[in-house]
Amino acid sequence: MRKNWWKILAACLVSASVVAGFIGPVPELHILNESIRNVYFHVPMWFSMLILYLISVIYSVKYLNSGDIKHDIMAVEAVNTGIIFCFFGLLTGMQWANITWGEPWPNDPKLNGSAIATLMYLAYLVLRNALDEEQKRAKISAVYNIFAFPIMVVLLYILPKLTDSLHPGSGGNSTFGELDMDNYMRPVFYSAVVGWILTGAWVCTIRYRLRLLENKSNKIQ
Repeated sequence: MRKNWWKILAACLVSASVVAGFIGPVPELHILNESIRNVYFHVPMWFSMLILYLISVIYSVKYLNSGDIKHDIMAVEAVNTGIIFCFFGLLTGMQWANITWGEPWPNDPKLNGSAIATLMYLAYLVLRNALDEEQKRAKISAVYNIFAFPIMVVLLYILPKLTDSLHPGSGGNSTFGELDMDNYMRPVFYSAVVGWILTGAWVCTIRYRLRLLENKSNKIQ
């Protein structure tokens, strides 16, 4: 029980934020209206993705320093889990954009940057599958991963701030926290962010353990 407290916390926070997201009160806002509820789902997906990619980079660095294949496995499983959250972030974002901007994917630097970043991490997974030798695959993908992360940060969080963008928090636009979220929404939002990040870590550890068992089984055979 002591080791699993954070998993219980993750389940409670996600469950509470989902319930509050669908039936809780929200402020009456022009254009956004009820779609503001999507902030409980869309934004936590991106936070979770970012944390998982960061974990992946840390373990890629650890692998290059130690040569321990377990570190490489954790790095790739963190990316595999992060990609899942990335796709959910894209889907919820497209739905929100269609409601507020009139189309699911307008020509916006934030959205285009997210598409490029997604392709970049998909290329990381393709690269791994293209290399057969274990140590070579681990080293090359670790180097790729280390360089991909700062590029992803630039694409998602720096370049959109330097140009015109429809997206909140970019192109001089205010974030939701500054204007649109009231005192009821903020704790629900922060709970959702923490809950989904912990859930992402939970899924990542499950995938990691399954990969270790798979590798152990292959060695026995």
